[in-house]
Parts: sequence; structure tokens; C-alpha cells
Amino acid sequence: MSLSNSISAAVPHSASSGIRALARFGFAAKGVVYLLLGILALLAATGQQGGQTADKKQAVQTLQGLPGGSVLLGLVAVGLLGYIIWRFTQAFRDTENKGSSAKGLGRRLGYAGSGLLYASLAWYAAQLAFRGSASGNSGSAQQSLVAKALSWPAGEWIVILVGLITIGSGLYQIYRAYSGSFQKHVNSADIPAGQQNMVYRTGQLGYTARGIVMAIIGYFFVQAGRQHSAAAAGTTDEAFDLLAAMGPVVLGIVALGLMAYGLYMLVQAKYPVLNVK
Repeated sequence: MSLSNSISAAVPHSASSGIRALARFGFAAKGVVYLLLGILALLAATGQQGGQTADKKQAVQTLQGLPGGSVLLGLVAVGLLGYIIWRFTQAFRDTENKGSSAKGLGRRLGYAGSGLLYASLAWYAAQLAFRGSASGNSGSAQQSLVAKALSWPAGEWIVILVGLITIGSGLYQIYRAYSGSFQKHVNSADIPAGQQNMVYRTGQLGYTARGIVMAIIGYFFVQAGRQHSAAAAGTTDEAFDLLAAMGPVVLGIVALGLMAYGLYMLVQAKYPVLNVK
């Protein structure tokens, strides 16, 4: 049995009530992470105490200082695990009906990739919850991976390709916000009619800000490949620093956008559109 068949067999054939609950919990956890990112960046933009430009792991780490921080971190870890499971369910069971064409397989691979991106964050939150500490940070880990890739044959081109894909993903986030497909998604949820437009506008702002940050991170990868320098690769933290260099207003607007994205994820947790097969 191939690896893909083994993984496919391990994923439930339908989104049961348990998988649905995990998916909704996952959206909520993702929303909390983005809210924290946005709040910290907004505080930094306005010069408030406690403000900082942070990546996702640093944002999650701020939960440690809150009452019941270990419990909150544990909930975030479990929630992100639910998000990962749902993304793999989408990918291997084709719950979105993308099919087996090259385009469809690409979209399904994207779902799996989206889940994998949150695997390290879920593990990081779990370590903080149960051990009180976690090794490494996303910046150093990412640069280590980039350094390894640069040592491969044609490594520079591989890193540049990753950057271009990331930029494309960021631009797609912005396209999705204004193409009309996102509005259909909002309208198909059970959101009260009087609130749909507000949710739609909030989501638009959120997807736009997220797309901007992703495009900047992709630009860092391209530069890392062009310069053959892993140090040029950056995370969300460095993306915020670049925005801050453009002025506190620019950073503040993007910070508000990421907070909007977090709020939209919380709405999606309450009114999810979970296709099943």
C-alpha cells in the first residue's frame, strides 16, 4: 500500500460530528492566533507598552502570561490539530469536489499544505502548555531549512520558486476577497442576513491584509534565493518590520486587517461551511 493510500485510509470517509467539531474548533484557534498577531502589531504601531511585531509562535507565547495560560495554550494546540485534520480530510477525501485534474489535485495539495503549515505551531503551543517552554523559534527554524535548501543542486532556484508560490498565494488571497467567490461563501453560511454584509467586509479586509503579509514573506524567499543567503528569508515578524519602516499608519492598517481576519475565522467557527461526502 502506498503512503498516500495509507494516509487516505486513516482519514475518515465523511466529516462526522467529531470531525465537524474539530474543524470548528480549528477555525476558532486560528482566529485567536491572528487576533493576537494583529493586536500586538497594532500596539507596536501606536507605540503602546507591550506592543511588538511578532510571528505566530511569538503571538501564541503571549498566552503564557495570562491567567490559565497553560489551559489556553492547550486549547489552541488541540484546536490547531482539529484544523490540520480537517484540511487533510478536504485534501484526501475531496470534500470540496475539486476532482483529479491537474488543477484539482493542485488545490487539494494546497489544503494539505495549509494543514502542514500549522503543524509546527500546534506542536509549539502543546510544548508551552505541558512543559512551559519550547525549543527554537520560527525564524531560526525557517532560516535553517532555507540554508539546507540552498546547499542542494539548483537550491537557489528552489528557494526562489517557493518565494514565487508564496507571493502567488498572497495575491490569490487578495483576489479571493474581491472576486465574488468569497461573497458566495459568506452567503451560503447560516449567518443572519442582516450581518452577512458586515462579515463579508470584515473578511475582505482580513484576506487583503493576510495576502499582503504573505506576499512580503514570499519576497523575502525570492531575495534569499537570489542572494544565496538564508538570512534574507523572513517570517511574519520581519514582514511587520518592513511595514513598520513604511510608517506606523501602514503597519496599523495591516494590523487591523489581521485582526479582522481573526474575527472572520471566529465567525467561520460559529457558522462553518463544511462540505461532506
